[in-house]
Amino acid sequence: MFIKNNMEVYPVIVPTSNKLGSINFFLVKQANSLTLIDAGLNNDDCWNALQMTLNDHNYSLTDITTILLTHNHIDHIGLVNRAVATHSIPVYAHPYAKLVLNRDPEYMKMRIEFFRKLYQEMGCGVFGEKQVADLRNPIILKENKKIDCEIQEITHNHLLGFDIIEIPGHAPDQLAFYHKECKWLFAGDLVMEHIPSNAMVEPDFDGTRTKSLLQQKQSLEKCLSLQAELVFSGHGSIIENAIDLMKERIKEIDEKAKKYINLIKLGMSTASELAQWLYREKYEKQFFNTMSKIIGTLDYLEIQGKISKEMKKGIWYYYCN
Repeated sequence: MFIKNNMEVYPVIVPTSNKLGSINFFLVKQANSLTLIDAGLNNDDCWNALQMTLNDHNYSLTDITTILLTHNHIDHIGLVNRAVATHSIPVYAHPYAKLVLNRDPEYMKMRIEFFRKLYQEMGCGVFGEKQVADLRNPIILKENKKIDCEIQEITHNHLLGFDIIEIPGHAPDQLAFYHKECKWLFAGDLVMEHIPSNAMVEPDFDGTRTKSLLQQKQSLEKCLSLQAELVFSGHGSIIENAIDLMKERIKEIDEKAKKYINLIKLGMSTASELAQWLYREKYEKQFFNTMSKIIGTLDYLEIQGKISKEMKKGIWYYYCN
C-alpha cells in the first residue's frame, strides 16, 4: 500500500510464468471514490487477487466507483465485464479504445485489411497472409474478448489532482495518469523495470500506420520530463528509479536502430528479411511482435533520414542514405 497527500494506492499484483513477471492493476482511494486503474486478465487468478486486495482494505467490489483503462490490451481490460456485472460502474478510456474494446465492425474490417496490405508490402508473402487469417493471432481481435458495457471518453476530472497524458507507442490509445504533488505516474506498459516495452505497429484512427517506435520514444521523453518519483507499471516491479530507467530505454532505441543500418548495408533490404535474420524462430512463433519491432524501427530510421525505401513489384525495399 502507498499513502501520500490523502490518497491511498493498493496494487493488485498477479505473478505470471512468462517474461512479463506479473500482471499489475491498481485501486486508488481518494475522498469518496475508489478507482480501479486497469483490470488485469479475465481469469480466476486476477479476479481472486482483486477481491482479496479489496477485502484486505475493508472494501468490496460494490465500492469501486470508476474504472480507468490505460490501453486496450487484453491483460489490462480482462475483468471489466465481470466487475461491471456486480454493479453499474462507469468505464473510461481513450476515445480510440472504444472502437477496439467494443469490436466495432467497421474498425475490425479495416484492421484486417490494414495488416494484409502491410505484410504484403513488407515482403512476408504467403506466410503473412496466413498470419492475417489465423484467429489466434493478435491481428484478429476475438469477439469474445470485447467489452459489453459503454466505454466513455476519459476526461481530466475522474481522478482528483491527476493529469491525463497521451503516451502512444505500445498502443495507439495508451494513457498515463500523473499526480503532480505526489509525483506518482500510472504508466500502463510504457516502461517496465526488467524488460523493454514493445512498440506495436497498429492502424491509427483513420487506418494509417502508427509510427510506433517514434511514438514510444516521444512518450518516454514526455514522461521523463515529469520527473516522477514512482511509476506504477503494468508489469513487474513498481519503479522507484524511473528517471534513470527511462533514459536507458530511450538510449536503447537508438542503439538497436544502428544494428538495422548495418544489416541493410549488408544487403537485407526487406522487413521480412530483417525479421528472419534477427529473430529466426521467433519470426514464426511471435510474428506480430517481431514484425512490429522491425517495421517500427524502419519507420523510425526513415523519419530520421537515415534510410529510404523503393517499391518494386508491390514490396518495399530499404536502402541506406
